[in-house]
Amino acid sequence: FPTIIYLIIMATNGISKALKLQFGLINHDNRYLTAESFGFKVNASSSSMKKKQLWTLEQDKRDGQVVLLRSHLGRYLSADKDGRVNCAAEAPNSDCRFLIAAQLDGRWALLSEPHQRYFGGSEDFLSCFAQAIGEAELWAIHLALHPQANLLSVARKRYARLSATAGEITMDSDIPWGVDSLITLVYTDGKYCLKTCDNRFLSSEGILLKEYEPHASFTLELRLGKLAFKNIKGMYLAPVGPAGTLKSGRCTKPGKHELFDLEESHPQVVIQAANKRYVSIRQGVNISANQDMETDLETFQMEIDKETRKCMFKTNEGSYWTLVSHGGIQSTATDIEANAMFHIEWLGRAVALKASNRKYISTKGNGQLAAVGDTVGDSELFQLKLINRPILILRGENGFVCHHRSSNTLDVNRTAYDIFSLLFSDGAYHIKSKLIEQDQSDSVFCLKAIYHLASPAGGDGKFWYVSSSDLVCSDGDEPEDFTLQLQEHGRLAIRGNNGLYLHGDNDGTLKCDAACVDSASLWEY
Repeated sequence: FPTIIYLIIMATNGISKALKLQFGLINHDNRYLTAESFGFKVNASSSSMKKKQLWTLEQDKRDGQVVLLRSHLGRYLSADKDGRVNCAAEAPNSDCRFLIAAQLDGRWALLSEPHQRYFGGSEDFLSCFAQAIGEAELWAIHLALHPQANLLSVARKRYARLSATAGEITMDSDIPWGVDSLITLVYTDGKYCLKTCDNRFLSSEGILLKEYEPHASFTLELRLGKLAFKNIKGMYLAPVGPAGTLKSGRCTKPGKHELFDLEESHPQVVIQAANKRYVSIRQGVNISANQDMETDLETFQMEIDKETRKCMFKTNEGSYWTLVSHGGIQSTATDIEANAMFHIEWLGRAVALKASNRKYISTKGNGQLAAVGDTVGDSELFQLKLINRPILILRGENGFVCHHRSSNTLDVNRTAYDIFSLLFSDGAYHIKSKLIEQDQSDSVFCLKAIYHLASPAGGDGKFWYVSSSDLVCSDGDEPEDFTLQLQEHGRLAIRGNNGLYLHGDNDGTLKCDAACVDSASLWEY
């Protein structure tokens, strides 16, 4: 009988909370399990993963081995004694209880706990009446989270980072700091690749490859709410040796050393003041703009509060900026508090920062920062440079941003994504893309596209620009300025040279004609 596993979505042992693991379930026909609004019916007819295809796994409160599948409507999948399935239950009942039978290839079979029958089928003909597991009862997992994140080893409580000199990924970072800590998950044909910030693929041997090869893909397994990555030989990724080099070990069953968490990768910035020097903590607790080099001491993590949209600036030592007496700004806060929250005003290529005393932060003659300004002048202006998104993946409310298959425009409603290069330019950004040949199916990311995307900043890359009809096009020979506004937790707005914002129109095309920021003009990044 297949091994029964159970999952718990729980907080991580790391710096941040683990990401909520939403996913799609793909059947043997390469179609996604879909929850329809009308009649709360379910089917497996969609070739792409959008809102209706998202599912969240919950643990049953009475029995840790039992799981519940909740749809985007907040209703629960259920199966009755005759094998009939729907997704109408507003609260869990006995028919909503399932066990997960994990297969060697990473796919799941869903067993009805009260009726001991397996769930499966095709298109509109889904049932939970099979007594044994066949192809029709197997479901592949496609994670729905944004693919760029920080990777935490559960056993070592250390984060992954690119060791460029050694040409490997090591699990030896106390905090996920800087661009080297950015990991991108690439989904292809039911498996996942791990890409570093310099667009190399991790192989099962721990070697970083410039181009995709089959031994750089892994089957994703979920164990106790954690992730495990299994290679084509059935061995699991784990940190090895003193530096924690990430490679496949000898284990064929994942233990604690083979488990990982994905954590949100917060934006990290360097800040240049009006005196053209970088804000730093090098001199001690007083925040001052007095440095000419960008190092970890001049890098700050922006953590945006979901409710107030105010920002906290975190240092690489784990402390936060805070307002102190006489308007001074120091890096002495250890907890989230009112004095550690700052309102950001987005002013084109620059920003102004307002402290809790309702004063703007100014750069004094000696470089020290103090919240003493009543209005915004030159001394109150700063430039933010986003440093941990050299490669950019954008997801809107209807899907990922991707090249249109037959034109120079961009789609905003795709399951697959394209990777773009983000280049800083004096407070603005240039967005560079590759014109690539993609597979015609959204649910399978073409391997040919993957290797072309391995160097998005290559010499033949083209730039984004806004056409005379406000369409965002991706084949420009010359760069055009866009400004980024980190408006919300995990989401940004992009403003064009015309003073308007990028948004997805009703036809699923990216345009630059929104006068204000709303849900259609905010992008996960």
